Amino acid sequence: MTASDYFAIYKIDLNCDLGEGAALDSEIIPLISSANIACGFHAGNCSLMHKTVEMCAKNGVALGAHPGYPDRENFGRTAMDCTDEQIYDYMMYQLGALSAFASAQGVSLQHVKPHGALYNTAGKNIEVARAVVRAVRDFDSSLILLALSGSKMIEAAEEYGVKYACEVFADRAYEADGSLRQRGLEGAMITDENEAIERVVRMVKEGKVKAYTGEDIVVRADSVCVHGDGQKALDFVKALNEAFVENKIKIMPLGK
Repeated sequence: MTASDYFAIYKIDLNCDLGEGAALDSEIIPLISSANIACGFHAGNCSLMHKTVEMCAKNGVALGAHPGYPDRENFGRTAMDCTDEQIYDYMMYQLGALSAFASAQGVSLQHVKPHGALYNTAGKNIEVARAVVRAVRDFDSSLILLALSGSKMIEAAEEYGVKYACEVFADRAYEADGSLRQRGLEGAMITDENEAIERVVRMVKEGKVKAYTGEDIVVRADSVCVHGDGQKALDFVKALNEAFVENKIKIMPLGK
């Protein structure tokens, strides 16, 4: 039985960061509803974009752009000192590249989710968030911005009238302020499959998650992310599919 075969009480989008060169993309894609595809700046290239878009189109998986800083050396996970104009241009360039591959397959983009350090910086810095959101609006005002629940990107999206969805994470720890615990710090990554699943189900059903320091924090869960480059990415995705069925949570793309 799949999450679409029964009466559901809740619904959630299950997304994964793909096209970054990980080996399991082809196995993950049939099990998710939305894909965030690297656009060549932090990872990926034209061939990977082509291949990943094609696989998603064949499996009915909604497409999202995953633009990041031009920082392949650090996988886009190191903050860069960029002007708002540079961020806007980086966004537009990457959106255009992925959109071209989507158009060639007869499909279109559903959403945009910034990657790594750009995602985290825009989550806390309103000016960076505005630059990101302006690019989304100017490229295609019908696109959905996928951003961390409670972040500055959500604030900027409301300010500019851009549609948005709030994202939670299966494999990341949270700080008490609702931000993601910085990679490299103790406990930043959730590696226990059962713990990750329990946390996600609670975020969907109760809108709460326990922070690293023990407090319950409020989150809005429209979409849950699994990092495609994680060692247990495929295991997490399979386990989430099973847990969603058990908890009457239906997997649906953001556009629905």
